[in-house]
Amino acid sequence: MYIKKKKKFNLSENLVTDESKYINRRKFITGLSSLLILNKTNNLFAKSNNKEIFNITDRPLTELDVLTKYNNYFEFGTTKQIWKAAQKLRTDEWKINVKGGRYNGKNFDYNDLIKKFELEERVYKFRCVETWSMVVPWYGFELAKLIKLLEPDSNTKYVSFKTFYDPQIAQNQKQKWYPWPYQEIITLEEAINTLSFVATGIYGKELPKQNGAPLRLVFPWKYGFKSIKSIVEIEFLEKKQKSFWENIAPEEYGFWANINPNIAHRRWSQEFEKDIGTGKKHPTQIFNGYEEWVKYLYNDLNDKKLFF
Repeated sequence: MYIKKKKKFNLSENLVTDESKYINRRKFITGLSSLLILNKTNNLFAKSNNKEIFNITDRPLTELDVLTKYNNYFEFGTTKQIWKAAQKLRTDEWKINVKGGRYNGKNFDYNDLIKKFELEERVYKFRCVETWSMVVPWYGFELAKLIKLLEPDSNTKYVSFKTFYDPQIAQNQKQKWYPWPYQEIITLEEAINTLSFVATGIYGKELPKQNGAPLRLVFPWKYGFKSIKSIVEIEFLEKKQKSFWENIAPEEYGFWANINPNIAHRRWSQEFEKDIGTGKKHPTQIFNGYEEWVKYLYNDLNDKKLFF
């Protein structure tokens, strides 16, 4: 599948598109995308200014002010308004340690690492297990390209990602009963799926700290807690380990965490979701509407196991 890449991402302030113009441009793109989908089911792209944008939703983009001030970032607190606290995160000289594979034990400098990839824009629906949702214009690159670069061992079946650990700046990490640092595990097959994405920005700007700077994962067919923020470690595994929330409450937060309207969380029915940008309520779609591209990963799982 061919994707024309964005040639430049880190724009100076005077070159960044005004948000209102950006949204208006994307409204046109979204309408065009809907027409393309009607004409060709497998089409994922809409064209604008000779660029191609990965987009298969007809919902409007969530405004930048909402995206950056309504966030879950458990390290900094349990409310949605943690954006101020998250500014303590230090992202200069960010390193990503690799365990396993060709580069076992190597620390990659973030800025050097992302130069190895051409960045592109992808518009994904983002769905939280708490039943709110948003539509985000991410910038970044396919996770599969990073996996290929790192060359995992042939016996690799799972990939683990960990975020930073610094209780001096992240107050909730002082709570010793939690299994810090935050860790998420996915299968290697999920990691190399074309939808799996490493996000380095939103709205044509660098990723804000509260949104997971400097780089995070995005799995649009899974509940948001699987899309780990501020990654500092990648490890290739032969055997499955338990993720952060699976250790804490496995009856509420499953390993797979695939969006499934038929399996209710103990506190939230998953039949509907509320778009936090528009306030509109929408029926939840299996795999968040991305079934066509990910269903093959779970052919051996029954309905309940799609989540747990």
